[in-house]
Amino acid sequence: MKAKEIQDLIDFISKSGLEEVNIETEEFKIKVKRNSDAPRMVEHMPAAPAPVAAAPAPAAAAPAAPAPKSGNDESKYLTIKSPMIGTFYRSPNPETDVFVKVGDKVKSGQPVCIIEAMKLFNEIESEVSGTIVKVLVDNASPVEYDQPLFLVDPS
Repeated sequence: MKAKEIQDLIDFISKSGLEEVNIETEEFKIKVKRNSDAPRMVEHMPAAPAPVAAAPAPAAAAPAAPAPKSGNDESKYLTIKSPMIGTFYRSPNPETDVFVKVGDKVKSGQPVCIIEAMKLFNEIESEVSGTIVKVLVDNASPVEYDQPLFLVDPS
């Protein structure tokens, strides 16, 4: 891996907010971990986190009312997870339709999204068959390894 590629990876990690990244190929193995002082600097700025924390609280309160139903229902669903870190895209490009939307039936091996990592666009295929019940990530959002992307009803 060239020095420029390593610097690009470090820049990507610093912008994404990820704490740690491990990459392993046949040729090399690299582990990048943020300095533990970084979160302290973020905590020093109470103005920015306060509005961010305030916005999710009402959003979380709204779904909390039907929580018993959704908690029981979601346990029967399968999850399509991100196999890598990167940026999640629902469609191959801005001019085309999304790969899948809520209510669509998917089969194992069918493309469901794209994840961009280090300027490479990786088509992510479903590992399960069923009906898309929920999209868990916003378009063009950063995702982490093993982060749930979609809920699928296998029945």
